[in-house]
Amino acid sequence: MTHVPDSSGPTSPADPRTAGHPPPRRRAHALAALSARPLRAVRDEARRVGRAARAVWRGPGRERDLLVQSMKAAAAALLAWLVAKDWLGDPMALMAPWVALVMVQATVYSSLRRAAQQSTAICAGTLLASAAQAVTGDTLGALALCLPVLMLLANWSRFGDQGIYGATTAVFTLAAGSVSAASVGHRLGQTALGAVIGLAVNAFVCPPIHLRDVRENLAAVARETGDVLYAIAAELRSGDWDARSTADWSRRSARLEHRLETLHSARRWSRESLRLTSGPLRALGRAPSHLPPDSEDERWSRVTGHVRALTRTLAIAADEDRAPVPPDAAVLETYAHLLELIAEGCRTESGRLLGERPDEGPDGQPDERGEATRRELHHRLQDGLREHAAREPAPTTVLGSLLLQAESLWAEAVPRAARGLEPQGAARGATPE
Repeated sequence: MTHVPDSSGPTSPADPRTAGHPPPRRRAHALAALSARPLRAVRDEARRVGRAARAVWRGPGRERDLLVQSMKAAAAALLAWLVAKDWLGDPMALMAPWVALVMVQATVYSSLRRAAQQSTAICAGTLLASAAQAVTGDTLGALALCLPVLMLLANWSRFGDQGIYGATTAVFTLAAGSVSAASVGHRLGQTALGAVIGLAVNAFVCPPIHLRDVRENLAAVARETGDVLYAIAAELRSGDWDARSTADWSRRSARLEHRLETLHSARRWSRESLRLTSGPLRALGRAPSHLPPDSEDERWSRVTGHVRALTRTLAIAADEDRAPVPPDAAVLETYAHLLELIAEGCRTESGRLLGERPDEGPDGQPDERGEATRRELHHRLQDGLREHAAREPAPTTVLGSLLLQAESLWAEAVPRAARGLEPQGAARGATPE
């Protein structure tokens, strides 16, 4: 007798009707998670917009610069339309606001460069489309004749990212159906008008000066360097660090190098923003009056290099397959105190770059207690180095390398203490005893 399964009971896992499908409850959870993703993305985006709006309200910064540039671009387009359509009575006033809109760039120099590139591309597109229409007498034939040439020109490096406007202008010209000499002249004239208005608005109305970005990025490098050193010191002090900890330190030190790349990019933008802008116009933008010197970039590049070498040494010491072993816990605790002192110096330098006043002693001079503490810790670590060399030479290499990196970090990250309070021998590179 054949057994018929009870249809009221649970379906067997071997039932081909449900094989390979998750249970209904799991499917419901999966569908709920999928529906929650768009809502979470919208909430996250709303938070970012809110943070940007608060940053605009608080004071000068990248967000306010972006708002000003956006409003300038809109104003340039409106002014170009007003001049072309109402004052000059041009029936083909589209080109002027279009060109003016894209002329308001991040710097005056980039606006001028883009104006030359885009105007050339638009002229090429207009002239080639008109010539192709005259040769073929057909819109489709004209498009087939001129678009391949214009797309090749669009990829020419001299055009930058503006070459595509040649092809789009050709399509617009042929679609409008007017390729007479008068219409071509109108389009070229509107292009020139829009370029002039866009350039004038960008150059004379709150010209974009990006000196603030260099200071902010330098301060961020100093602050994040201090954060990395604080994190290393905390785990060295607790004694609970291993290869996983050193891998995290290495990742954080690598992010410092990415921050340096951002700093170099900001430096290039700042130099470009100073081109073709005059002193009175810079004052109207209330931008910082000068850039930090290039030596600051080089100094913090050396600091991040020392941090990377420090984390590499600790990673080698944490690797059980390597011969070097870490020093004793008591010595590492002293070393952690020294790293915290250097981290505090990095944060002080970050504040100085942003215009904050450093801590001062009772006589109004820079506080010398940090230098005195560093000397004391240096002596204690040197004593530990001698003890390790006499008793157990294996950790000596690690401790000597760590001490060298700490001294290099102090000399670079705290230049006032290192140069103003060190003896003459130390200024020439000698290690104080």
